[in-house]
Amino acid sequence: MENYTMEGRTYRYYGQEAPLYPFGYGLSYTTFRYRDLVLSPPVLPVCANLSVSVVLENTGLRDGEEVVQLYLRWEHSSVPVPRWQLVAFRRVAVLAGREVKLFFQVLAEQRAVWAQEWRLEPGTFTLFAGGQQPGQKTRAPSEVLSARFSVTGMARPLRTC
Repeated sequence: MENYTMEGRTYRYYGQEAPLYPFGYGLSYTTFRYRDLVLSPPVLPVCANLSVSVVLENTGLRDGEEVVQLYLRWEHSSVPVPRWQLVAFRRVAVLAGREVKLFFQVLAEQRAVWAQEWRLEPGTFTLFAGGQQPGQKTRAPSEVLSARFSVTGMARPLRTC
């Protein structure tokens, strides 16, 4: 095998075609609402980590568990990248009518791209937080929030951070 590209070989690179059962697909006995997605800092140096918080509320009548998923999308990259990349997930139990505030760290290395070595690049990124992948169509309602952040500085090898 000489071509190691993943384009056309995994749903992350299929373009607009959605997978039949994407990661996190499933139903729940309750409903959830996401709000207050905060990225800190909204502009960060190329080697810095991103702090993320989001509020998850159980709006249903039953206690339930939700798999909170964070996805990252590169707006412009020097090399082909997935439509979005899963960077964190956590199963959270929330009592009916209650809410929890969740905190995540998105590490600089999770923004790295492969260009003959792992590199960090400046640019604009979108982070998605929700109970499913961005744009996923399911019978059970689940919203996905999004927020943008920027990375400043010069492109550099990941090993130099």
